[in-house]
Amino acid sequence: MTPLLEVTDLRITFRRDSGPPIVAVDGVSFTVSAGEVVALVGESGCGKTLTGLALPGLLPPGAELDATTHIRFNGTDLAGLSEDALRGYRGRRIAMIFQDPLTSLNPVMRVGTQIAEAIRAHQQVSRGEARQRAIALLGEVGIADPEERVDSYPHQLSGGMRQRVMIAIALAGEPELLVADEPTTALDVTVQAQILELLDRLRVSRRMAVLLITHDLGIVAGRADRVIVMYAGRIAETATTVALFATPAHPYTRGLFASIPRIEGSSGRLPSIPGTVPRPDQWPIGCRFHPRCPVVIANCREVQPPLEAVATSHLAACWWRRRRPGEHATGPGRRARQALPRRRIPQRQCARRARRRGCLLRHRSR
Repeated sequence: MTPLLEVTDLRITFRRDSGPPIVAVDGVSFTVSAGEVVALVGESGCGKTLTGLALPGLLPPGAELDATTHIRFNGTDLAGLSEDALRGYRGRRIAMIFQDPLTSLNPVMRVGTQIAEAIRAHQQVSRGEARQRAIALLGEVGIADPEERVDSYPHQLSGGMRQRVMIAIALAGEPELLVADEPTTALDVTVQAQILELLDRLRVSRRMAVLLITHDLGIVAGRADRVIVMYAGRIAETATTVALFATPAHPYTRGLFASIPRIEGSSGRLPSIPGTVPRPDQWPIGCRFHPRCPVVIANCREVQPPLEAVATSHLAACWWRRRRPGEHATGPGRRARQALPRRRIPQRQCARRARRRGCLLRHRSR
């Protein structure tokens, strides 16, 4: 079956006055099928948001797509469309929920007016009909008394209600793909759970595909069908959610899991990944994670590892898995290597461990 969205060799560059362009996203490829939830995970600065913005053509000024990039949506390559042609897809077939609703919403316009504006941009309806649809959307996203709240300004709403308004605006065009960029940022855990459950319900009722951008693995557990782990503009690992949670293959993915607080076990010092994500103009040669990696070998510092199959539908870009017999790691040290598993988990235990880990993470998110 042809996927709804197929991204091939996504490269996003920024021009600068002197020197070569800065590559912020480098060769990212993935697919999203109709009705599927794909999570894009990684630390801040890994290129997740730029990847999401590239899909509806909302890149910031100065950013450009490489000529080799293809973004095929239902067979149409959006990367080659003009700005006028993109308007038929942006908001109408591909919608986006932005990170901070307080800065995304217009502070001097009533929320109902902003929802109605999105409706009239894609549908031929009168102002009165657009207002009635805005009220219906507010009710659909779980806002109480939508007839009253439709005339509120953004500052009169709570953070959770503002996020629900952003979801209503995204749904106004009845999209086939929803890009949710950190939809629970700055919300308390109770409201986070409500927003995520709302997105799940809307996805099922409207048969939408969802690209969920987040840095919180607790959100991913039990909600995403597949996970893509990004680091420094590239894909480090991608797999089904069950496989990734049961047997993470890349040291970066293992480090992310190890740094999550547990509700059981010892109460010692929480492991962390040393250092920070490098800036795009300071990416190291070879594997971009090697300055922070606990299992560095010589090849890591010289050659960028390819994304290779670890198992069925499970890919990882890591030289450590292909090390020669007797080759030892020279990474940051023993403490950083604590995140690595000591043995391979039998296949029959993968699903059980994934469910258990997912339950712990969901417990934390509540």
